[in-house]
Amino acid sequence: MPRALERAEGYWAWVVLLASVVAQGLTLGFPTCIGIFFTELQREFQASNSETSWFPSILTAMLHAGGPLCSILVGRFGCRATVMLGGVLASLGMVASSFCRTLGQLYLAAGFFTGLGLCFSFQSTITVLGFYFTRRRALANALASVGVSLGITLWPLLARHLLEDLGWRGTFLIFGGVFLHCCVCGAILRPVAPSVAPASREGPSVPSKTPAPGCLAACGRAVLRHLAFDILWHNAGYRVFTLGVTWMILGFPLPQVFLVPYAIRHGVDEHKAALLISIIGFSNIFLRPMAGLVAGRQNFARYRKYLFSLAVLLNGLTNLVLMDVVPMDRFSRALGLCTILESISILISPPMAGFVLDNTDSNFSYVFYMSSFFIVSSALFMGGGFCALQKKERQGRPAQAEAAIPEAAPLRALAREDTCSSEKRPCTEEIMYVTSV
Repeated sequence: MPRALERAEGYWAWVVLLASVVAQGLTLGFPTCIGIFFTELQREFQASNSETSWFPSILTAMLHAGGPLCSILVGRFGCRATVMLGGVLASLGMVASSFCRTLGQLYLAAGFFTGLGLCFSFQSTITVLGFYFTRRRALANALASVGVSLGITLWPLLARHLLEDLGWRGTFLIFGGVFLHCCVCGAILRPVAPSVAPASREGPSVPSKTPAPGCLAACGRAVLRHLAFDILWHNAGYRVFTLGVTWMILGFPLPQVFLVPYAIRHGVDEHKAALLISIIGFSNIFLRPMAGLVAGRQNFARYRKYLFSLAVLLNGLTNLVLMDVVPMDRFSRALGLCTILESISILISPPMAGFVLDNTDSNFSYVFYMSSFFIVSSALFMGGGFCALQKKERQGRPAQAEAAIPEAAPLRALAREDTCSSEKRPCTEEIMYVTSV
């Protein structure tokens, strides 16, 4: 007998929220501990800073670039199957990486497959929260972000402890088992009743009389359907947001990758160096929910764009502002294009910093100067861009109102004249015109 579907805002929604917290801690928190293995991998493969930094850049880039593919899988198979598939992929990637003999093999196993698996798991758990929570959606997303902070806090400590006892190969093997817990989180994501959740599969379509498009044309249509190039072209606010975030990401992941090697090089104990990343995650446990709850208030909605610019300026990050820039019916496509562009920046950022290190005798100061430059300049660009767009919008409103007055006057006169000539005829023309304006 088939199990009844769950309903939104029910008791099981809070179990799903807990699963989302764990999944986000396992997935989004993991890249922050990669810097702990940087020196060990560099010594193992006799590689330069630039060559070694391709490993965390590929992993983190795939964590973002797989978004459009994840949305296709969610639409076809649902969130539960996609999360479990992601857990299996991430686990197999880490297990295979523990047997790698070259950096190229590590790029493919731990970088590509693990990163793609982490993407499937984390983005699907974000999506399912929108199905289970309607009235409390802002609260649910704020609480779910605590999982990221917990992951950033715990992953470096676990990695440092396992690295001392098992080496990097044994640690990666253990990580493969840890990522199987994503499958447990996925199993909790029961389907939601269709009356409150949009259907994940479309009904059978009516056969078309036109010939079926070729494979290349079909792929092109799929890309355009899941990416938002039309929104990028016509929506100035989305253009400012996307370009600013893409530029910011060039500097954003650098401290997570190079902070631990920098501290070790300057004589800091390895345990204390790993603790630096954990402190960042611990502070985020309290700051992320607070930022999410503040940004979710209706009376604060018009200031979200400026909050985001300030957060970037203070080395923070939030995606809530994208919902204010792009309509919700196009949000998934806009987010997909944004994550694709972010992944390109993430892919080239650490190798670019590694190249600087190789050519400056490992002077880490230049890496942090680069990070500050990209983040601060992107914050100034987005803050100035949003301010200019809002000023332009305000100037356009009086002009539209003045242009509407001469057009409304003749119709109002006609309405009054008709009223005088016929008492029984209602004056609906004036009301309809004003409403349409």
